[in-house]
Amino acid sequence: MKPNNSLFELHHLRYLNLEVNNFSSSLPSEFGYLNNLQVFSLSSSGFFGQVPPTISNLTELKLLYLDQNKLTGSFPLVQSITNLSVLNLYDNDFSGTIPSSLLTLPFLFYLDLRKNHFTSSMEVPNSLTSSRLEYMYLGHNNFEGNIIEPVSKLTNLTHLDLSFLNTSYPIDLRLFSSLKSLVHLDLSGNNISPASLSSDSYIPSNMAMLFLKHCGLKEFPNIFKTLKKMEAIDVSNNRINGKIPEWLWSLPLLHLVNILNNSFDGFEGSTEVLVNSSVRILLLESNNFEGALPSLPHSINAFSAGHNNFTGEIPLSICTRTSLGVLDLNYNNLIGPVSQCLSNVTFVNLRKNNLEGTIPETFIVGSSIRTLDVGYNRLTGKLPRSLLNCSSLEFLSVDNNRIKDTFPFWLKALPKLQVLTLSSNKFYGPISPPHQGPLGFPELRILEISDNKFTGSLSSRYFENWKASSAMMNEYVGLYMVYEKNPYGVVVYTFLDRIDLKYKGLNMEQARVLTSYSAIDFSRNLLEGNIPESIGLLKALIALNLSNNAFTGHIPQSLANLKELQSLDMSRNQLSGTIPNGLKQLSFLAYISVSHNQLKGEIPQGTQITGQLKSSFEGNVGLCGLPLEERCFDNSASPTQHHKQDEEEEEEQVLHWKAVAMGYGPGLLVGFAIAYVIASYKPEWLTKIIGPNKRRN
Repeated sequence: MKPNNSLFELHHLRYLNLEVNNFSSSLPSEFGYLNNLQVFSLSSSGFFGQVPPTISNLTELKLLYLDQNKLTGSFPLVQSITNLSVLNLYDNDFSGTIPSSLLTLPFLFYLDLRKNHFTSSMEVPNSLTSSRLEYMYLGHNNFEGNIIEPVSKLTNLTHLDLSFLNTSYPIDLRLFSSLKSLVHLDLSGNNISPASLSSDSYIPSNMAMLFLKHCGLKEFPNIFKTLKKMEAIDVSNNRINGKIPEWLWSLPLLHLVNILNNSFDGFEGSTEVLVNSSVRILLLESNNFEGALPSLPHSINAFSAGHNNFTGEIPLSICTRTSLGVLDLNYNNLIGPVSQCLSNVTFVNLRKNNLEGTIPETFIVGSSIRTLDVGYNRLTGKLPRSLLNCSSLEFLSVDNNRIKDTFPFWLKALPKLQVLTLSSNKFYGPISPPHQGPLGFPELRILEISDNKFTGSLSSRYFENWKASSAMMNEYVGLYMVYEKNPYGVVVYTFLDRIDLKYKGLNMEQARVLTSYSAIDFSRNLLEGNIPESIGLLKALIALNLSNNAFTGHIPQSLANLKELQSLDMSRNQLSGTIPNGLKQLSFLAYISVSHNQLKGEIPQGTQITGQLKSSFEGNVGLCGLPLEERCFDNSASPTQHHKQDEEEEEEQVLHWKAVAMGYGPGLLVGFAIAYVIASYKPEWLTKIIGPNKRRN
């Protein structure tokens, strides 16, 4: 698709916004006809190829956004666009040298060239002292020469991003001493000269934000001690050990400290040193901290300390931190009860500790909580019915505790609930509603109930109204962002809902919950009866695990409708009949197990099925064909004769299912999602789906 030709006849047009489209074409040179344009945005519009030189005809242009496309080659000379003040080329495939003509534009103050393939350093004339550039973003390029020296001549810069430049030389911070107005500097992913991290490195005294992530640092930089206007410090993903220096908390304007993924083991001074600090966002995750949790600053908004060795109880002082919105203490050794005041916190993750008692019945109407994860503790009792007051609740995980209760049908009243994991507890009773209709959760994406004592059968309409909302604003379920506003910009840190994946001994701890996932795990319960054909309505289903139950009857023919299915486990039931031939058409199916049932007939001979291990089909006396060694027929019998009865039976089931589906009508189901992705025996397949278990940046 290309822009309509009539668009190029609007010669008096001043504002044109075509962002977030799918044009999938080269950038038309006819845009150059619109020579009265002042604001022109093509962000995320699917354009590719080179920018036509006719862009220089837009002499009235002030704002130009070409970011997040697939534009290539060198950027054309635009010295004729003398009014240009903002140029955004972020996330394209531009290469070559940064045109020096950009630096001579008299009004250009914002230039974003991040995530491209620029290799050659720009040339900045020595006489260039009048450049108005304030915001310059060059990160994630491949500069071969020294980029620091020419940048140091742009003395009006306030924001500078030189992250992940792939340079072979260490960066000396003293080269930035000429940038007296600099307040935001990002050098993440580069090799920093150790000598330049001392207190006499001449970093501009107005510096407010300095990011040194992934720089291989082994010591906490003393340079911060002299920067009294510092607001945000990020030294995450380095190799720093020892204790956090006590002087850090005395910086008067410090709002954000991110030291996650290092080897810190404590705090200089007492654990009370933070109380009077101005810090609002404190990220200590994935270090070696021990002992009691520190007393938090009164102004704290977000505290993340997961994957450490903190011990003791959650301090009661947390209840007095009324601005606290994020509390992430997962994977520690905390004991005692779940605090009763956490219902007013938006994001609560207490996973994998040693907490005891019950989940408190203190959730009040209007509670702001969206995520509550108390999995892998020692909690008992029942699910608190006061959760019904949490109309914003999206993610609820209580797996691997000792909770004894019936299935919480009452939670379907929560309008936003997308994730529900109840596995490995003492839940019991039926999972079908008393009226034997659909389960009825309006937005449920994640349901994981394995390893309990659920009983009964699934009604024929059980899966009818399960859906995954299409109105998702981001890639992940439960994505919570903390904004740290300041006069110079906005720092954004995200907190993602995560879940433990476990299958056949393969563990993926704290994998991100993706909205694109759709899976069901009812395994290891006491469920019986037929598997409903309505399972075929879940078009987005990626993984299905019904193993280790007492299901009878045939494998539903409607499974052939699940074109996205990647993992299927129906092993250790009492299923009979044949394996539906339509399963061989599921091109994404990477794992299947129907072992230890009462199946018969030939295994469908599709690439995705015959490539499985023999163990996926063993324990079925009547099965034959690859990957099993048993042949399906001898030389005197044809396959058609041998399976005629089975095929007639399958055809009857398919006709019945089509009739049922037609009765439901279109639009019945968008899809159902659950984050407990069932991994195959192939680790590389699981990694391909969810990616490696990476720590938060």
